[in-house]
Amino acid sequence: MMRHDVAIVGGGCVGLSVAKHLAAATDLDVAVLEKEHHLASHQSGRNSGVLHPGFNYPPGSKKARFATEGTARMKEYCDAHDIPCEEWGVLVVAKNDDEARRLDELADQADANGVAYERLDSQAAIREHEPYAEGQAALYAPEAASVDAEQYVYALAKEVRELGVTLYTGYEVQQLTRTPAGYRLETSNGQFDVSMLVNAAGLHADTLAHQVGVGEEYQVVPFRGEYYEVRPERAELCETMIYPTPDPELPFLGVHYTRRADGKVIVGPNAVLAFGREAYENTDLNPAELFETLTYEGFRKLLTSRKMLGVAWDELNKSYRKSKFVEASQRLVPDVRGEDLNKSYAGIRAQLVSDDGELVKDPLFVERDDAVHVLNAVSPGMTSSLPFGEHIAETIADKHDA
Repeated sequence: MMRHDVAIVGGGCVGLSVAKHLAAATDLDVAVLEKEHHLASHQSGRNSGVLHPGFNYPPGSKKARFATEGTARMKEYCDAHDIPCEEWGVLVVAKNDDEARRLDELADQADANGVAYERLDSQAAIREHEPYAEGQAALYAPEAASVDAEQYVYALAKEVRELGVTLYTGYEVQQLTRTPAGYRLETSNGQFDVSMLVNAAGLHADTLAHQVGVGEEYQVVPFRGEYYEVRPERAELCETMIYPTPDPELPFLGVHYTRRADGKVIVGPNAVLAFGREAYENTDLNPAELFETLTYEGFRKLLTSRKMLGVAWDELNKSYRKSKFVEASQRLVPDVRGEDLNKSYAGIRAQLVSDDGELVKDPLFVERDDAVHVLNAVSPGMTSSLPFGEHIAETIADKHDA
């Protein structure tokens, strides 16, 4: 039996950020339990690595606050810890009048959130930033950046160890139980008794929360996002980042171009229902988890939307038919060809859905007297991880002192 004051379940960027801030501010005995032997195996390492500066989030929202502060703090952190970080900027392209009007809304949000931007109103102006991009208008945000997400996670892990946090890797939390003194965690490598809990288990956060009666009106629905890489000799097709104008009714941005911190250009992701919470290939299948999703009332209600059904069909086509993925890529960069794109990696987004069929679009954490359950560390999760983790740490510290 192992004992600690606080157990943080999940060694991703959010869990490790909580550990970093909690250990730095208190004398609590903190442990992080990560089910994988290697960190950044899931959402924290299988993303585009983009720092989103905050123009796409409503003023006054948690997303806006965490993204704008998170971008600045992440750049400082990367500089201090020698983590690759390139401030490429991002070009958000409008293809028609409706999208151009949405750019005006993004510009207003950028002003309100204190995010630098430049409005471009011609194809010629767009080409000055991205010679191969095509659109009728665009918004350029120079503060967007790309970082090495995996190195960031490992830097956090090194720092929390130095602060005295015990990091257990290869410890899968299988059962969570309330006790008179806090919580008992049954893991793949033994039992833990702790006074306080932070559930930052990402793709499995809802499962653990439900075991102690928390967040039962929500469920994680896994969506796989697949990336292609532009072959190096054609990497000039994207010099920075090229994004479509976001649809406010959808939680997924759509296929876009990202120049990573290592100089590689990736295209994607799509957003297709994954047949398991860790089904990274479109041939992977976890029957129990797929059944759980398909029988979930909230998911069935979500699919009653005609728009969502159409989007789901389009995304499924992009997963199994490369030609459809290429077509989507050509919307922003018409010169890209199928032979320019090589299949790369995939990630899975833990999209929280409510029982009434709504996609939860904002960060969601549920508090108890001795716990915080992070049910939705939604995009931009990595960008926001430092201030978001600090906020959770402060919440736990206040509960301990109460």
